[in-house]
Amino acid sequence: MNVLMVGDVYGESGRAAIARLLPKLRQEHAIDFCVVNVENAAGGFGVTAPIARQVLEHGADVMTSGNHIWDKKEIVAYIVKENLLLRPANFPAGTPGAGFITVKCGPHKVAVLNLMGRVFMLPIDCPFRTADALIPELRKETPIVLVDMHCEATSESLAMGWYLAGRVSAVVGTHRHVQTADERVLPGGTAYITDLGLTGPTDGVIGVDRDQIIQRFLQQMPIRFETAKGPAALQGVVIVVDPDTGRASSIRRLSIPA
Repeated sequence: MNVLMVGDVYGESGRAAIARLLPKLRQEHAIDFCVVNVENAAGGFGVTAPIARQVLEHGADVMTSGNHIWDKKEIVAYIVKENLLLRPANFPAGTPGAGFITVKCGPHKVAVLNLMGRVFMLPIDCPFRTADALIPELRKETPIVLVDMHCEATSESLAMGWYLAGRVSAVVGTHRHVQTADERVLPGGTAYITDLGLTGPTDGVIGVDRDQIIQRFLQQMPIRFETAKGPAALQGVVIVVDPDTGRASSIRRLSIPA
């Protein structure tokens, strides 16, 4: 089984990259299942229902998110109805939406689990203990379990990779918008990368206009961030998974100009 996992979609250029490239990539790489992180799809801050529907139409099977999931208030009404858009599973009990899902994929099923780190992030429930509680239940339905670990600290992503090695098919990091070059298959058949990267503008700073970011560093004054202009790319990974065992055999980075 070929799985495509796409890094954070950022703003209009990120959405355009998805529309232009995702259907083509699904065909070129014979993709069976696709996960896209959409938490920055609406101008860099959150996602709206129309945008989420467009991403599904362009070829995503499941969408993940992170700390920006609630930036657009109207998403609450959508997420309680549409379980293909996940929010981190370690949000407190009673939070709207779901943090995991199992989806049919041909003759197989694929489970997706969305987690969020706590280092330099929100003080939510422990992602490690949440994973411990949920993964055995997901594996009762399918051996194929994909984890989006939305983190600020690279160490927390890597720790989760090793913590879940041999228990899930993949642990991929999101949130930092800088694609890392540490993709590997961990012992036990768990594909890992610290960060999938950014699907959006390539000439900004993590998606934002670079002059604004530099000004913020120089002056330490508040500024309203705007999405960077210019060229864009789609970044992510293609993972090959044995559908019978759930073990990954390879992981390959993608960074495709849009």
